[in-house]
Amino acid sequence: MLTGWRLVLSKLFIIPQRYVLAIMGLLAIANAYTMRVCLNLAITQMVKRNVAVEGDAHYDPDACPDLSVVTNSSASFKDFYRADEPTLFQWSEATQGLILGSFYYGYVITHIPGGMLAERFGGKWVLGLGLLSTAICTFITPITVKTGGATALFILRVIEGLGEGPTMPGLMAMLSKWAPKPERARIGAIVFGGAQIGNIAGSYFSGLIMHEGSWENVFYMFGGLGIVWFVLWTLLCYSTPNTHPFISDSEKKFLNQNVDSLAHNKQRQLDPIPWKGLLRSVPLWALIIAGIGHDWGYFTMVTDLPKYMTDVLKFNIKATGTLSALPYVAMWISSFLFGLLCDFCVKRNYHSILTARKIYTTIAATGPGICILLASYSGCNTTFAVMWFIIAMILMGAYYSGMKINPLDISPNYAGTTTAMVNGIAAISAIISPYLIGLLTPDSTLKQWRVAFWVCLGVLVVTNVIYLIFAKGDQLWWDDVRKHGYPTDWKHGPLPTRETDSEKSKSKTEKEENEAKN
Repeated sequence: MLTGWRLVLSKLFIIPQRYVLAIMGLLAIANAYTMRVCLNLAITQMVKRNVAVEGDAHYDPDACPDLSVVTNSSASFKDFYRADEPTLFQWSEATQGLILGSFYYGYVITHIPGGMLAERFGGKWVLGLGLLSTAICTFITPITVKTGGATALFILRVIEGLGEGPTMPGLMAMLSKWAPKPERARIGAIVFGGAQIGNIAGSYFSGLIMHEGSWENVFYMFGGLGIVWFVLWTLLCYSTPNTHPFISDSEKKFLNQNVDSLAHNKQRQLDPIPWKGLLRSVPLWALIIAGIGHDWGYFTMVTDLPKYMTDVLKFNIKATGTLSALPYVAMWISSFLFGLLCDFCVKRNYHSILTARKIYTTIAATGPGICILLASYSGCNTTFAVMWFIIAMILMGAYYSGMKINPLDISPNYAGTTTAMVNGIAAISAIISPYLIGLLTPDSTLKQWRVAFWVCLGVLVVTNVIYLIFAKGDQLWWDDVRKHGYPTDWKHGPLPTRETDSEKSKSKTEKEENEAKN
């Protein structure tokens, strides 16, 4: 029972604590994404731009007109740059690609360990301290890059990735304790909407801030917001309802009765992670490969779209920020619409769950790949180019009804681990794609970007075909070996299991009977 100050605090919260957690989780993901993507836009103002003129070896005859270029007949073409852009660093496109992808070096490393720590010790501090470290690193980015240049920025971004890697697994571990079945969809919609809110806010406000001030202010703002979020998170959120000091008794009772991981915690302990089964699972690897393809397309948009709009389409930084945000608004809205359509069709038995996963994964893969290619063939028609980018992200919203939730189909018992595997390994795309695009677009010309977009489409199509061939929509045998048994061709020994109370009792009875016979 609640007593004293805890009872007073529980009465002050009109919103149930599970929805307080959902709102703070939304802000956690939003903060994570703003700190992740703000560099994508800021780097367009951090690097000096050389504008070639006719007759130079790097001159692009298809270049879009740039009315903001400062012209000076006595100046060399190498000194031409936009008047509203500070010129600080002279980094090549390949160097910029390495810097933009450096975050994911750390992100890949801590994704799976972060999930395992969250399952073992609770998600509050795994998630909270991880995002705090990212916020501090974001805040000190300006002084770091001015002191140590590209190398220091690369290292700092790797450290940021190390902190942010456990974000999603840690939050999933907490939601598994806080989200009752009847409310799981709406809580999930609230929390995971933070990703697109972060992309929208990161792009729009970065452009707005840099239009009115300097690029340094972007990092001060988003890093500072991350630190403020951590203070509120520490005070308001807890890993489980049973460790929350001022949750109401009625809400705690409701959650203990309706959340499986709480209701069955005393009767059933999950078996150890069946790594032998996971690592040999063809459907799981097909899902991982599909994730690599999706992330390749997604991070091409997230990481390089601001550069394309600035370098090729010649938008000023305010317009770049606004127009970079529009595709994510469209994706956020379309993800809900695709979800409603998917649920409707499955409930009406128009198609199976497996067919749904394949249909929506295909829409989210090939559709955006074709659209960004069409954007490049729109040339300098900025209206058509932006339109195709927006349509690309609308179609990518189908991702959440496709492969994103497929881990829940094939492995409901180990969804946290399988999600961490898919997200962590797929994030390798975020390392490779920015660097490869930097190599393919050394002069950032329209034709060079077109080649990069062809490569993106090829990756999306090939990975999607593999998924279509090998994907599954039902629980796989290794997720519950007691229920499904071993496949006939399994030759790798038994999977680790933990005896349940009934099995222990049965084993004890059999042992006593044997002793009595002897």
